[in-house]
Amino acid sequence: MKKDLHPKSVECHVSCACGNAFVTKSTQESMQIDICNECHPFYTGSQKIVDTAGRVEKFNKRYNRG
Repeated sequence: MKKDLHPKSVECHVSCACGNAFVTKSTQESMQIDICNECHPFYTGSQKIVDTAGRVEKFNKRYNRG
């Protein structure tokens, strides 16, 4: 096996936007993430609709959905 081929793996402190924090291994010492397993809809079972620039209302108006 060649020396100095792989990057060094260190303990990484990960912080999510929802407030969850955990420790894992990575090449970086810390990470800021937007979504994690505590707030992702797939794992929580809840669905959030992210409305950017009123697109949901525009769609409902166009197709006469109430």
